[in-house]
Amino acid sequence: MTALDHPARDDAARGPVRIPFPVVDEVSRHCLQEEEPETVHIEVHLPGHLDPDRLRTAFTAALRHHPRILMREARAHWYSRRYEWELTPEPEIEVVTFLPPGPHALRDARTRALMEAPPLSMSPPIRLEVVAGAGPAVGSEAGDGVGIAAGNRGAGGPAPGRPQNKGTVLFLTINHTALDGPACLRILATAAELYGGKDNSPTAPPVRPTTDEPAPPESAPPSHWARPARVAPGAPEPSPGNGLLVTELRVPRRPRSAPYTVNDQLMVTTALMLAHWNREHGAHPRPLRITMPVDDRPRDTEMPIGNGTRLVEVPFAPDELHQAHTPMATLLRRTAERTRALKSLQRPQLGHGASLLTAPVVPVAWRAAVTRGLRRAAAPWTSTTLLSNIGRIPYALDFGEEAGRAHAVWFSAPARMPRGLTVTTAATAGRLHLALRWSRALLSHGDGAHLRDLFEHYLHATEEDPR
Repeated sequence: MTALDHPARDDAARGPVRIPFPVVDEVSRHCLQEEEPETVHIEVHLPGHLDPDRLRTAFTAALRHHPRILMREARAHWYSRRYEWELTPEPEIEVVTFLPPGPHALRDARTRALMEAPPLSMSPPIRLEVVAGAGPAVGSEAGDGVGIAAGNRGAGGPAPGRPQNKGTVLFLTINHTALDGPACLRILATAAELYGGKDNSPTAPPVRPTTDEPAPPESAPPSHWARPARVAPGAPEPSPGNGLLVTELRVPRRPRSAPYTVNDQLMVTTALMLAHWNREHGAHPRPLRITMPVDDRPRDTEMPIGNGTRLVEVPFAPDELHQAHTPMATLLRRTAERTRALKSLQRPQLGHGASLLTAPVVPVAWRAAVTRGLRRAAAPWTSTTLLSNIGRIPYALDFGEEAGRAHAVWFSAPARMPRGLTVTTAATAGRLHLALRWSRALLSHGDGAHLRDLFEHYLHATEEDPR
């Protein structure tokens, strides 16, 4: 049984149900660091207001509807062969908290989402903080490496028709050792439906375009043994942890018959942004490798809850990222071929090596020491960055007439070294919501703002595809 199964509740005589950690959870558990917690942050902006008691009732009912989330790490002995999750019938902590409004309420909530992971020892390993009267989604608040800024100068600010009154922001913070963002978004959609009585069924996913046009000739791909480029250091900050900048852009246009997707445009944008950044900082040209999570789970109420994505790496040769050498149209089509091929591969979530490393043949404490050592040794071969494109949010996230429907949703993924930078995108209400998250050991808030500007520039460049 894996952590993504839906185990039946055991009877009281046999005690609570225990589930061995799957590969992703175990590797994450081995490598936890207090300085850079493994958190995923989801930020949902609503135009109206929520009733505290109704929301607590609805969210608790949603947790019961998805009982796999009601879990804690079971106590283990030094000789235990596995870590195990222990399911609980009810939450052991107050999950939903309403915070007092204030001029720094958004900034402080974002900071907590990056710096304070929900404990694994209490069920469930998530928390939901609610900031009322938070104002519009796009503003000028920034500070301590955590900010929000208006992007897309030609189409910046709130989208047409967006309510300008002060609304409510939901901050869902997830301990990534236990769960991922898409799983918790499913739980939030269930809570929205229970709260507002509106249908929050998922929409059908977009269909990847097909074409009879031959693929452009592939350049020699970088060797898997070649050390990928690192993100060049900017102006590191003395304080530990992660910084975050979120912004709103226009979803990039593409020709209706284009053989590539918006995800491919985002992949190319991220690669060009980092190549530009590294050139500016005098880094020696190296191949880029961008980790891309692939999630094949259904989005309905039967969605398996846990860490359900598998990771693939999209390579880029240094010459490809010079537009004088590779036209944008060629780069987009070449990237589409690579991502299509990688998504079609059937492989374990972290590869066969991780499956072997987590085999329960010796005590888990011994495996933890080996895993941490191998992680340090393999650091030079870690991918350059991670691009997690959630895509179009499949749920309305409609909380009823008083609270309304979500008009902005941001995600951010952990940004520990040696990558030190993650890029996360989601589309809501026809807008692209971008989160840049970085390790303060590598970059500063000013560096994040510059990377944001580069991302915007190259995202616009992907629309200029001369067919």
